Amino acid sequence: MSRIGKKPIALPKDVEVLIKEGAITVKGVLGALSLDIHPLIQIVHDDEGALKFEMAREGRQAKAMLGTTRALVANMVQGVKHGFERKLTLSGVGFRAQVQDNQLSLSVGYSNPVLHRMPEGIKVETPAQTEIVVKGIDKQQVGQVAANVRRSRPPGRYKGEGVRYANEKVILKETKKK
Repeated sequence: MSRIGKKPIALPKDVEVLIKEGAITVKGVLGALSLDIHPLIQIVHDDEGALKFEMAREGRQAKAMLGTTRALVANMVQGVKHGFERKLTLSGVGFRAQVQDNQLSLSVGYSNPVLHRMPEGIKVETPAQTEIVVKGIDKQQVGQVAANVRRSRPPGRYKGEGVRYANEKVILKETKKK
């Protein structure tokens, strides 16, 4: 059995959980998220205000899904309570970012600006021209939007110019020697 799957999730006071057959919905201050539950997993809401996860049947797939489901639900609880954010930085001469009407415009060295329309539930801020902050309640969606923005101009191997995560370390290649 998964060690992660054994841990119960303590629910904060302002987070509500609704478990219906085959789905769980988590509502909080920032919004609501729902997830379809695998048929091999059962979620029990105990009297202490915690969620416990159990396998309906023994098996290899049930063990794998137990830890996965527990981690997804824990991310949902944290998302509706606090939210998630990813920070990106632009490095390069003339590289800048702007937000206009829920759309991110990047000037990253191409002839035209690169536009990224943000999906519903995702907010983008640019505290400075070279900083981008992606915020939302769904961890997977925030990470995917940040990855799509980074993909528009990944850091170069020789100078390191491009879009990178705030804590990312880029290993630069050495140039040719004469």
